Amino acid sequence: MQKNAKKENTLYYTIIDTPLGAMQALAEQRMGIVLTRLDFIDRLLFPRAAEYSESPDIPLFSALRAWLQTYFSGKDPGAAGILSLAARGSVFQEQVWDLLLRIPYGTTRTYGNLASAAAAMRRIPVMAAQAIGGAVGRNPISIIIPCHRVIGANGNLTGYGGGLERKRFLLKLEGAL
Repeated sequence: MQKNAKKENTLYYTIIDTPLGAMQALAEQRMGIVLTRLDFIDRLLFPRAAEYSESPDIPLFSALRAWLQTYFSGKDPGAAGILSLAARGSVFQEQVWDLLLRIPYGTTRTYGNLASAAAAMRRIPVMAAQAIGGAVGRNPISIIIPCHRVIGANGNLTGYGGGLERKRFLLKLEGAL
């Protein structure tokens, strides 16, 4: 006799308050629980799906809160490797996001710098900075994957999904402005 077992929900979300506004974190059970999205609530492109259950106390979200608390206190929280990240995109996007993770706290890179690095990684002569900009703009894990550290060739602050005021705040917080 088979009992009707409730299928365990493997999709989780929580809301985290930050000095720049509330953020929504999404996570999934894979080989452990992994962070798939982190974005400001007022800028969400992909609202939380109904099948996600609110689970603020899972260990990943506790670690994320601690990481963000350290970050917003003006200290380098260390490598994002302490968090299990699973940003999903095309192969190219994921390569660009990996390059973003290599930008040290308190420093910036230009889209051109990243284009050169991506071209070298792909063993091609050149890569368009605009292609890099497209991938940077689709970063699903804000702040942790530090797309805010990418600036224009002349040092100008350029697009940021969270808004330029937030980008300016983050770079000042890190001492990069």
